Amino acid sequence: MVIVPVKELTFAKTRLGQLTPKDRGDFALATARDVVAAARGCPLVAAVFVVTNDALAATTLVEDGARVIADVSDNGLNPALENGARVATGWHPRSGVAAVSSDLAGLTSAELAAALGAAVAARCFVTDEEGTGTTMLTAAAGVPLAPAFGADSRQRHLRSGAVELSGEWPGLRCDVDTAEDLARARARPLGAHTSRLLERLRLPA
Repeated sequence: MVIVPVKELTFAKTRLGQLTPKDRGDFALATARDVVAAARGCPLVAAVFVVTNDALAATTLVEDGARVIADVSDNGLNPALENGARVATGWHPRSGVAAVSSDLAGLTSAELAAALGAAVAARCFVTDEEGTGTTMLTAAAGVPLAPAFGADSRQRHLRSGAVELSGEWPGLRCDVDTAEDLARARARPLGAHTSRLLERLRLPA
């Protein structure tokens, strides 16, 4: 199973200063839709869950084929993922769980399948391009997810015993938080929803 956390769109992507507040929300939703599409197209994924309290994101991503879990804790990313993993496991108790960032604008089903196939330890993770963060954390069936996303999450996941995965997965490593991240992402193929949005916004190269 894949779990994708989506924060309220009004507060999303505040470091993308070149975008208006509305465009930042639209961008966050577009990348989340591309992540859900990549997960749904992955043969190793039994179901896709989105953890969110945003009404527009919930409605849109349900239409895209995800199940929505309310962020009942409303206390940040890691509690949201812990609750999402518990609820999702209740529906699919024999499946492992993968928490995947919602801002991977270029994620492909093939990359996700390769990374999930490499995740043979009880808990594994994929580091972002900067080498300090985490874009995916997996837990085998029956193993607590124990997420530690946030600042220096690579080190925190290593200290928790999770195994770092290596692989040429640019779409899985390039999360978009800043203008520099967006420039790197735009130099590669992007998901359909993100591509259409950026064409509409006509941002300078």
